[in-house]
Amino acid sequence: MREGLVNKTTNPAESRRGGLRNDAVANRLRILDAAREALAVSANASVQSIAKAAGVGQGTMYRHFPNREALILAVHRNDVSELVESAPRLVATLPASAALREWFTQLAAYGRIKHGLGEALYSATRQTLSDEGYASILQAIDALLDAGKRDGTVRTDIDAQDLLLLVGFLWRIDPTDDRERRSTRLLTLVLDAVSPPADRRQEPTAVR
Repeated sequence: MREGLVNKTTNPAESRRGGLRNDAVANRLRILDAAREALAVSANASVQSIAKAAGVGQGTMYRHFPNREALILAVHRNDVSELVESAPRLVATLPASAALREWFTQLAAYGRIKHGLGEALYSATRQTLSDEGYASILQAIDALLDAGKRDGTVRTDIDAQDLLLLVGFLWRIDPTDDRERRSTRLLTLVLDAVSPPADRRQEPTAVR
């Protein structure tokens, strides 16, 4: 037997367990994706309808999420995590102003889902969820704003809390056919306000 070709996980039982773990992860992701889409349409989407959309049985669903509230909590936490993780990637790959707009476009889409989540959870749980995600969301926005302040495309007197308050409309627009157009227009107005006036634009700050 040639060196370097030995598979240390040669035990069939271990291989089967690894396959089961991979299947479990794939099932969980399918369930979360299906739940996100279903809740964006209706806060009253049932666990049974979500399981069917995800292509999994009831047993699989309840092994991952013992009740509906656990599923909704997982959707929320997953979306917050994806939003937070996307901020540094956008800063690294796009001009600061484009990164800021793209991130808030993602937040707008998340806002449509969160509207449904808010209706689906108990008030105490909603508060817990808000507290859980608030600090990490502020950190992500700060990273985006700092990049804009460095290159002069964001005014220096605004912080993450200010901007999050300004985009609060994302959670208040009625879920009608006109929602996306209105949210896009309002988001443009907010981001225009975040930009410094043309006659007061600063030279980009050197990145240290």
